[in-house]
Amino acid sequence: MIGFIGLLAVWAAVVGSVWLSVAGVAVARDPDRGIDSLRTPVLTIAIAAAVAMAALELGIVTHDFSLSYVADNSSTDTPLVFLLASGWAALEGSIVLWGLVLAVFTWLVWRDAGAGDGLAAGALAVLGVVSVFWFGVMGTIASPFEVCTVAAPAGCAADAWAPWSAAIAPMEGLGPNPLLQNHILMAVHPPLLYLGYVGLTVPFAFAMSALARGDRGTVWLERTRRWSLVAWAFLTAGILLGAWWSYEVLGWGGYWAWDPVENAAFLPWLIATAFLHSAAVQRRRGMLQAWNYTLVISMFLLTILGTFLTRSGVIFSVHSFTQSAIGPTLLVFLAVAAVASFGLFAVRSQAVASAPRLETLASREGVFLANNLLLVLFAVTVLVGTVYPLVLEAFTGRQVSVGRPFFDRATLPVAFALLLAVGIGPITPYRVARGSVVWARVKIPALAGLVSGAIAVLVGVRSVPAVLVVVLGSFVIAVPVATVASQAQKLRRERSWTKAIGRVLAGDRGYWGGQISHIGIALVSIAIATTTALAVRQEVTVDLGQSVSVGTYCVTYEGPFRRVEPNRAVIGTQIRVTGADCSGEGTLLEPRLHQYPNSTQAVATPDVFHGTLDDVYVSLVSVRDETAIVDVYVFPLQRLLWLGGLVTVAGGLYALRARRHTSSAPTSDRPTAPSVIGSGHE
Repeated sequence: MIGFIGLLAVWAAVVGSVWLSVAGVAVARDPDRGIDSLRTPVLTIAIAAAVAMAALELGIVTHDFSLSYVADNSSTDTPLVFLLASGWAALEGSIVLWGLVLAVFTWLVWRDAGAGDGLAAGALAVLGVVSVFWFGVMGTIASPFEVCTVAAPAGCAADAWAPWSAAIAPMEGLGPNPLLQNHILMAVHPPLLYLGYVGLTVPFAFAMSALARGDRGTVWLERTRRWSLVAWAFLTAGILLGAWWSYEVLGWGGYWAWDPVENAAFLPWLIATAFLHSAAVQRRRGMLQAWNYTLVISMFLLTILGTFLTRSGVIFSVHSFTQSAIGPTLLVFLAVAAVASFGLFAVRSQAVASAPRLETLASREGVFLANNLLLVLFAVTVLVGTVYPLVLEAFTGRQVSVGRPFFDRATLPVAFALLLAVGIGPITPYRVARGSVVWARVKIPALAGLVSGAIAVLVGVRSVPAVLVVVLGSFVIAVPVATVASQAQKLRRERSWTKAIGRVLAGDRGYWGGQISHIGIALVSIAIATTTALAVRQEVTVDLGQSVSVGTYCVTYEGPFRRVEPNRAVIGTQIRVTGADCSGEGTLLEPRLHQYPNSTQAVATPDVFHGTLDDVYVSLVSVRDETAIVDVYVFPLQRLLWLGGLVTVAGGLYALRARRHTSSAPTSDRPTAPSVIGSGHE
């Protein structure tokens, strides 16, 4: 019954999506029909998507193993939070979540539209077309409501698409993939990524609507500014939590390995960041119109490519949990979307090519353009490194791997240039930047960067690239700090420092949101440099009661332990971490191995001591009664990485409160600018 209701809801969403596509085009052509005429198809999609998701979750929490998805991705021993997360832990469920998020965004776009809003109607038509694809896939080759027809001892051995097929439910489910039930972040990280991924469809839809209608100007950019920021902020948060999950769960001591699926999330983030910057230039100076259309189309296409990499099973990755026929379908959709969107852009190229030309590269517009080109270069480098092995294998059968050394070497120079642009952009005047003006604004932040670099050398950083990152990151941080201090000083006579700073920050929330995000990016960069340059890594073998020094810490083996938890068996060691003199209470860590039912391989789970300055990270290699082998890592300033990520997200959210601009007229040369990363974001 649950399967029948769920599949019926999916096909109701398909009908609503087709209806919205056709009706949206009609209203876009004749806005007098009224946006209210789209209410019924929009609500049909939203309600149907919610019912489909609810039906799937109900089947999971009630252990309805007659549904093959439930039997293969949950079990009676799975804790509730991971049961709920099973709803999007595998291919079919993740597409249901995708459809639900898309339906909610579609409803929000409709709700925000005004009477006679042809631009929004066209955007809703595009969202309808995209919805037809996702719900169509959900109702056919990737249905989560298939019925189990042959039961295995655990899970389903064969299934049938039709919900009225004779069901044979297994006695027990197979359970989620062990890695997907090993940390609470797996209940949060994927939905945040999907909110970012799907959210980027909205600016794409408005861009296509504007092109199809032949609209000129920046109206579509104004309408999508908040959507772009929201999607960017969610995508940033999703990437951040994914890195944190990797750090806390996988036991290798890192948080970013240039894994192909990590790259799949990073690519649209890079292009979305570039779009936020260039959109600011177009709104303020009327430039880069064609470039913005190119970016917004590429941004959307990269979300489809990312889904293909994540869910098609074409790559071996800790994130790639499924092999499915959906891979070719996604590639066809990607190709059709690329041809249709770039084809429409080509047809309308004359309408978007007539824009003011850049007067000189020595201007804020010039720095923004350089920032854009660097971001795109970064994205192309990552894209080539990610896709090249797949293309080579597809055409020649040869298997090659492009690993971390390539990405580190290829992207490091671009990252240096980006940091410099992020710092210089916000203090560079529009139109023409005189050297004396720029130097007056840059000399104090530059001095702060040099002092920070000297301090880094004094504390032991010997890597030249790491010191350079500290210098540039500190420069980026000092730019907005100095600007706030300078502007607040002018208001100091009237009010306290706190009120003066508050008034400055409230004066242009878009600009200051960008500067906050710049600070976050700089903190992340500094953390990456210092944790890499100063990290201590050591595999130690310790006998019971023995202590071993690792860096400035003492590691003592206090004994093994075994536990039986509701969904797993645990084998671990108790490791006490104290200061270098091995005295004091210290902190007790419990690195362990988790053995899940129906899984032959144990999952190593580290334990981490989060100190004020350092993280001490302990991962279990093996354990016997009297001896344990553990990997111990000491990461200085690791907390700075997570703090920087949160600050970056906070900047994007703060920029959401900025007032809309209704004119693209040039602005003054005062150091106020757009919205999210400023050389910055917006």
